[in-house]
Amino acid sequence: MQKKFSRTRSLKYRIINIKTGALKPKTAILIIYSGGTIGMVGDSSGSLVALKFNQIMQQLPSLNTLNVKITVISFPVPMDSSNMTYQNWIDIGYIIYENYHNYDGFVVLQGTDTMAYSASALSFILEGLNKPVVFIGAQLPISAIRSDARPNLITAIEIAAKKNGDDPVVPEVSIYFDYQLLRGNRAMKIRSSQFGAFESENYPLLARIGISIDFNYPVIRKCVRDQQLVFHETYDPNVVIIKLFPSITRQAVEHILEIQGLKGVVMETYGSGNAPTDEWFIGTLQKAISRGIIILNVSQCIGGKVIHGRYATSKLLQDIGVISGWNITTEAAITKLMFVLGQTTDKEKIKDLLSSSLSGEMDISA
Repeated sequence: MQKKFSRTRSLKYRIINIKTGALKPKTAILIIYSGGTIGMVGDSSGSLVALKFNQIMQQLPSLNTLNVKITVISFPVPMDSSNMTYQNWIDIGYIIYENYHNYDGFVVLQGTDTMAYSASALSFILEGLNKPVVFIGAQLPISAIRSDARPNLITAIEIAAKKNGDDPVVPEVSIYFDYQLLRGNRAMKIRSSQFGAFESENYPLLARIGISIDFNYPVIRKCVRDQQLVFHETYDPNVVIIKLFPSITRQAVEHILEIQGLKGVVMETYGSGNAPTDEWFIGTLQKAISRGIIILNVSQCIGGKVIHGRYATSKLLQDIGVISGWNITTEAAITKLMFVLGQTTDKEKIKDLLSSSLSGEMDISA
């Protein structure tokens, strides 16, 4: 059957209840399929087509061993994750928000290329989240002989359903891939041709999966009972990323910072937040900041953090009002910047929110 949600886009989502062997399931899990390799199967001609989820038991008969009620909501047309926009993040967030009290956990299937962006965005969109939202994808389609889709999906459902008494074990947005569970807004895709596609260099794994699922309880966000979920649907996409490189030209920097309607910049600097000290460069940034453009400094390194003032090259950035992103990833930084700009136009409030950890996306320390 089809159901029309009340969002202004009024997309029609396909809803499928999966019949498993569970007679009296203890938990209920909602799978949200937006697209990606994980939901593809080969047709008679050998081409890849989207899986019909009412036939998923043919691909995953082991679902019968889970004492879980499973429902699938599919996007009207499966998307390549390269086509994802902030509107799609909001759509996923709204589906979770509308169904929040009917399910114990949520599993989101999407392509891996922009998964870290989506997981980061959802961690901000769903304020007060107190249930698992596990993102998964696959490097090979579910019908492939050596597909990672099957173990990824089974394990993600297990993690989303796992409880400690009445409380969920992982009440936050996460990414499960290649036997590792990562905090969603700490993950980065760093490989495209191996099963181990994601890493979380600046934050410990939430769990390692082997014969058993070994949860790293001290680093998982705590469950806060009776916490109210707040759904934020306002994002501002008027942002850019500037990746510094040796010999970057004045014309390039000025052209980017003079984009009409630009409100925020994530600037990828060297090492611990260092940038050129050329007068033209610092002056160009200063002029942009004086026009109200927010500049957030993140490191190009996958590990480590921005430390303003550690070297003279970053002290100048601090002096002109560039905001330190500490050890936030670029994926979390750009989605957070869009989120914060969508919540307020007060510059001091924006700076305060960007300098604070909103959902565990960064560590703030001297």
